[in-house]
Amino acid sequence: MAKTQLNVRVDEGTARAARERAVARGMSVNRYIEELVRQDTGETGRTFVEAAADFMKQYESVFAEEFAESRGADTGDGHR
Repeated sequence: MAKTQLNVRVDEGTARAARERAVARGMSVNRYIEELVRQDTGETGRTFVEAAADFMKQYESVFAEEFAESRGADTGDGHR
């Protein structure tokens, strides 16, 4: 993906906090700001929900069988 440069002016306290948070997360300040914007626009959350939904679709039968067995319900294959 092509990158565009933005120049942002913030007070020293905000700049210090951004640097500290980025370091704590093991990322650059640029990446940290980019992640904040993505979260704010919902892209990260949407991506997570889509991935979780895909995972659940893929393993739906496994979960259904596991939870049915743990509750003592009949799974439809003659097992309880």
